[in-house]
Amino acid sequence: MKKILRYFLIAALVIGVLFTFFYLWKKSRPKQEVYELFVPRPGDIELKTVATGKVEPRDEVAIVPQISGIVSRLYKEPGEMAKTGEIIARIQVIPEMGVLNAAESRVTQAGLNLNQVERVFDRTQELYKAGVVVPEEYENTETQLKLAREELRNAQDHLEIVRDGIVSRSSAASNTQIRSTISGMILDIPVKVGNSVIQANTFNAGTTIATVADMNDMLFHGNIDETEVGRIREGMPLDITIGALQDQHFQAVLEYISPKSTESNGAILFEIKAAVTIPKSVFIRAGYSANAEIILDSRYNVLVIPEGSVEFRNGDTFVKVFEKMEGDKQVFSDRQVVTGLSDGIHIEIKEGLTPQDKVRGTLITQ
Repeated sequence: MKKILRYFLIAALVIGVLFTFFYLWKKSRPKQEVYELFVPRPGDIELKTVATGKVEPRDEVAIVPQISGIVSRLYKEPGEMAKTGEIIARIQVIPEMGVLNAAESRVTQAGLNLNQVERVFDRTQELYKAGVVVPEEYENTETQLKLAREELRNAQDHLEIVRDGIVSRSSAASNTQIRSTISGMILDIPVKVGNSVIQANTFNAGTTIATVADMNDMLFHGNIDETEVGRIREGMPLDITIGALQDQHFQAVLEYISPKSTESNGAILFEIKAAVTIPKSVFIRAGYSANAEIILDSRYNVLVIPEGSVEFRNGDTFVKVFEKMEGDKQVFSDRQVVTGLSDGIHIEIKEGLTPQDKVRGTLITQ
């Protein structure tokens, strides 16, 4: 038994020594480098840039009252549609006491004046029928009566405007009825019933009652870096992706490039605007964040290889072309090529390679 154990230990020792020598021999052998091979193939290259921004309606109109007062009623809510001339809210006028007293006094004076003119007219008419008064005097008295009646009517209308903000005989054109000036969707109503509002005038923009916009005509508003603004122009197509609708792409056409830059965190940016085509089946909310992909340059059906295979030396461009195998070793030769457009991943080869060549790529094993 002891003899067998001794033989077993000797065999294990011999095996261990042999394995150690084999491992050291293998480690000492030169490493074999194997490179990935790429075949130049026809392909498309597009040089793109991305502009960040948001999607907004082209025309967003603030509805402002033409009279000051208190909001007495709201007929619409955000998200509802409104047609041109449709009533959105109603304003209750709070008259100033001094102006109200003056208007009431004017009505009283106009009434007293009318009563006096009517008595004069009645006497003149009787004398005219008796042949005592000449026609000219009668006609003058009749004109004075008409003027007195018109003055009373104007004074009453003025009183109604000061007191109620509306004239009873022309209620359809009342300033107390706030109407939409365009057809579209109501985006926001920042006031509530009971809020005081100020009319729009030369010195004040007034209180916004509602914001209305045409949601069928949308624009992409974004910014592009100064290094790329010189490569874009009006009329270029854009591919729009919206953060809230990630699986959908929308086509747009560049309409505007700002002639003046803005600075943001040290970067010089230029504003751009593009008209977005929205399908009828999709609803885009105003203010969605979006990205616009712009194709700055493109080459289609040209010979391309990975850009990592290209070497730049002394102003010239070279690639390593596979020649043959020497045992397990790959043999390559330098070949000068003429390159074109690159998108950062692939590069166009204008001269120097054919689809039958094999170009050295990245190192696979060693």
